Amino acid sequence: MNRIIALVGMCGSGKSVVADVFVAHGYQFLRFGQITMEEIKRRNLEVSEANERAVREGFRKEHGMGAYAILNIPKIEELLKHGPVIVDGLYSWSEYKVLKENYGDRFITIAIYAPPKTRYARLDTRVNMKEDTALRNRRFSPEQAKARDCAEIENIEKGGPIAMADYTITNDGTLDELKTRTETLVKILER
Repeated sequence: MNRIIALVGMCGSGKSVVADVFVAHGYQFLRFGQITMEEIKRRNLEVSEANERAVREGFRKEHGMGAYAILNIPKIEELLKHGPVIVDGLYSWSEYKVLKENYGDRFITIAIYAPPKTRYARLDTRVNMKEDTALRNRRFSPEQAKARDCAEIENIEKGGPIAMADYTITNDGTLDELKTRTETLVKILER
């Protein structure tokens, strides 16, 4: 049976880069947060950290802290029909528990860690949002990134899945080093 691997980590840690390596190895891709962007577009709101936070927290208020797992399970099920799935951006402990309950040993988590100072510098130099049509690599000022970190840790239980990850990749070097570390983990998981 196909497995589901969820990437956990703070904004700017390198989750999207790691996901792209898994996709190159045949994994189906799902970005958990895409439903936030879809809702922002549906409401004709400006894409901003404040609006994203409001939508994220609104989903969780309506569906509970496991909202993103619950709302994405139909997408996961469809993707699993075609191969293993890599999920970019598992956030809350409740989401972790929902997926673990649904998929058992087929569910694996990988934490991507980068120090805050490193992440904030990376986020501040990302491309202009107009160039990032998929909205996967949005730019944040250090102040915005820190505010997002605090909101995610305090309001959505983000630390739990990171602490309980099955594997951790440290992203404190170059892009090539992150890709090499990810390739090594892909090989381990293929055994």
